[in-house]
This record gives sequence, structure tokens and C-alpha cells, in this order.
Amino acid sequence: MYYVYLLSNKKGNFIYTGCTNDLRKRLAEHNNGAVQSTKSQIPLTLIYYEAYADKKDAFHREHNLKLRANALTGLKRRLKNSLSKAL
Repeated sequence: MYYVYLLSNKKGNFIYTGCTNDLRKRLAEHNNGAVQSTKSQIPLTLIYYEAYADKKDAFHREHNLKLRANALTGLKRRLKNSLSKAL
């Protein structure tokens, strides 16, 4: 199983999008400071994830969320109430 996930910091002003095949391990890596791009934002909270059986599908979704502003904006809009409660 492959996962596309969103992480946020305590202030809620930072959202990181990633992809992995071991979500728990990857979240621990982020919070232990092992990931350069999120090191300055720890502690991070998992606020959303999607599961995919195919690696290619997961990486395609991550790519769309990272590079297409409309995809991430649409996801945030659909999850507005859930995201505000998580932050």
C-alpha cells in the first residue's frame, strides 16, 4: 500500500505533501528531524492521507497536489471543516 499524506505544524501555517509506503515510519522521520524540508516545522501532525494499491497512482496524486495549485486548493476546500479541527 502507498500513501499520499499531508502534514501540518502546530501554528497551521505550513502544509507538507508527501508519499510513502510506510506512513508511520515516515511520520516518525519527519518528527525526528530526519527530513530536511520539514525539520524547521516540527512537531508535525498528520492531517490527511489517501491510500493507493499502486505506487504509480500514489506518486501521480502527490505530483498533482504539489504542482497544481487547484488540486491542493480543491482538497483543502472539501476538507475545510476537518482541517480546521485538526489544526
